[in-house]
Amino acid sequence: MAIKLSYPCETIAAVATATGRAGIGVVRVSGKSLLAMAQRLCGKTPQTRLATLVTFFDSDSNSIDQGILLYFSAPHSFTGEDVLELHCHGSPVVQQMVLQRCLELGARLAEPGEFTRRAYLNDKLDLAQAEALADLINASTAQAARSAVRSLSGEFSRAVHNIVDRLIRMRLSIEAVIDFPDEEVEIEALSRQGDSLGRLRQELSSLLARATQGSLLREGINVVLAGPPNVGKSSLLNRLAGEERAIVTDIPGTTRDMLRETIQVAGIPLHIIDTAGLREPSDLVEQLGIERSWRAIEGADVLLRLADARNHHEQEDSEIPARLIRDHQGRQIVVHNKCDLAGITAYRYEEKGLVHVFISALTGEGMDLLHEELLRVAGWQSYGEDVILARGRHLHALNAAANHLDQAQSELHRIEFCAEELRLAQEQLNSITGEFSSDDLLGEIFSRFCIGK
Repeated sequence: MAIKLSYPCETIAAVATATGRAGIGVVRVSGKSLLAMAQRLCGKTPQTRLATLVTFFDSDSNSIDQGILLYFSAPHSFTGEDVLELHCHGSPVVQQMVLQRCLELGARLAEPGEFTRRAYLNDKLDLAQAEALADLINASTAQAARSAVRSLSGEFSRAVHNIVDRLIRMRLSIEAVIDFPDEEVEIEALSRQGDSLGRLRQELSSLLARATQGSLLREGINVVLAGPPNVGKSSLLNRLAGEERAIVTDIPGTTRDMLRETIQVAGIPLHIIDTAGLREPSDLVEQLGIERSWRAIEGADVLLRLADARNHHEQEDSEIPARLIRDHQGRQIVVHNKCDLAGITAYRYEEKGLVHVFISALTGEGMDLLHEELLRVAGWQSYGEDVILARGRHLHALNAAANHLDQAQSELHRIEFCAEELRLAQEQLNSITGEFSSDDLLGEIFSRFCIGK
């Protein structure tokens, strides 16, 4: 059973639409017994779920604006409380005047994510669904938005609850053996529990794989372009971005600082960082740029190490490549640019575990090969409509639960230890949907929501 903390019954209000001018702005109010507030604000008592044309009045009965009033009675609302939605014209001034009137009538300004937090605490949605709502608002690609909608509808939560339900049944069987030690337990019974554990572990692995892909959809992939000057890093950034984002010249050291651009490949956000050329700096400004380049390289999910295709047979500088290879084993691609100038057709080969791709950033030749390798090295495997948009804490909980199941299977001969590992696995899975979650965790999660949601 979920343990949820109590929440103050204060009435809260906030502008629910984005900052700026628009055709319509919405002020949202949530609390108890809001009909009296609606009467004083609009001079009318609204009917539930019926759009009503009203005039919003200030404390002196002067008209603020004319708009639409919607009333949702508890518990049939987003938050599970009485909710008013005040649809006014989208002037920031008008919205603030309507909001100020709500505050005068007894509401207080809502904190970030407070409406959604109340929905969670009133059992209108679980924690995974609440986070999916924030992810839907912040989705940067269509595929991420579709995955967020699936999680919001409860698909992720149902998958987790299905595993938890089976885990509970398994715990009951094993703990029954512990509670009744005088009962004769057949070896075959424990063997069946081992088989069940194996199947449960496989199901959890499948869910973890889907969630891992969803994490890539949500967070994107940090891709850093690195290499010596004049190998075409800025040209490649421009080619990936589809527009002139970086200055390109034949002068070494043109790029003095990092340039960032976010693109999409197969619906996955790629955060591209173009760095200063790696060489001995000629002045203090270039030295600072190169130091920043190394810091960006250290944080890269995927490193594109650029080289000139015309010189690919020559011995490369020993110090820089050694450092790159050491720090990014399995997470880098050597991109041989300017294959058009070298008279080489774009192609890919692998040597000593390192992938090499020949391209031309100028003509675009070989870019499809590079896109494929970027997704492969990042770990993307398309699961179609089964991808679950997951957060870092979800992956941590799923991994921890999987480890506890592995340990439980190894402890079947010591059933007390096995039962404890199963209990710990269940706790990890429950944390995903918000059961037995600490107040600190809830505060951290909902503080990242936008105000009005």
